[in-house]
Amino acid sequence: MNQPPQRPKAVALSRLVKLLLLCCIALYALVCVLMAIFQRSFIYFPSVFNRQQVDEMAHTARLERWTNSSGQFIGMKRLSPRQPADGTVMITYGNGSTAVGCDHYANDIQGVAAFDVFILEYPGYEDRPGRPSQSSLFRAAEEAFLTLAAKKPVYLVGESLGAGVASYMAGTYSNRIAGVLLISPFNSLIDAAQCHFPGLPVLLLLRDRFPSEKYLRNYDGKVGITVDGKDTVVPDKLGYRLLHGYAGAKKLWAFPEGGHCQITEQPSSFWKEVIEFWRTNGPPNKVGS
Repeated sequence: MNQPPQRPKAVALSRLVKLLLLCCIALYALVCVLMAIFQRSFIYFPSVFNRQQVDEMAHTARLERWTNSSGQFIGMKRLSPRQPADGTVMITYGNGSTAVGCDHYANDIQGVAAFDVFILEYPGYEDRPGRPSQSSLFRAAEEAFLTLAAKKPVYLVGESLGAGVASYMAGTYSNRIAGVLLISPFNSLIDAAQCHFPGLPVLLLLRDRFPSEKYLRNYDGKVGITVDGKDTVVPDKLGYRLLHGYAGAKKLWAFPEGGHCQITEQPSSFWKEVIEFWRTNGPPNKVGS
């Protein structure tokens, strides 16, 4: 039997639904393409200044330029007032900060220990030439690390995105790094991005992935991790994921009322605990999963 012809209204509705569906698919594809093209503008937020501005800010912060063997600017430093220092701390900051903006770490750490503090500057930030990316940050960190005195214990402090850089360095130079502190870290940038863009195929789009959990598999030293209960940038579950996936000696500092990279404990008390954890010998202080 012949099928009865469709009514004009039904045909028009069917075509409209198909058109809307095609428009939604095209819009979704466009969003994915734009995210892929401009993804680094969502990851890196470089503050750019001229040399004079950077020098003035550094002077106010009691920091001096850290340069490589060729005299090129690679970061900021403040040596311990008491020399010889007991050790060295290298800091890799979060994507929205700068080396000068991390002077508070030098203040807090040197307030409780005789450590030299070196703060890596990322390519494209302040007046350092270049463009930020995972590979350029890793290269910059390696170059800077290799300028540090090998005879002193070296510790790493990484915050947020910089925790990914610190994790890479710990896994790459595991025999030379005495301890690590990761402040508001993620286990991988893929998971962090997926939390903010749940409807996008982040795994397919993201180029800079900072897989901290992968890098730390090659490190067996002491790792401290802070998580913040009110962190809207890196959900605390990602810090816990990194913590529980690490098999070495580890210690957790949880701040239920803390925001992103916000240590709600008194700085002197917190850093005393961190340094004591780094320095303590004996059985690993493991946190249960």
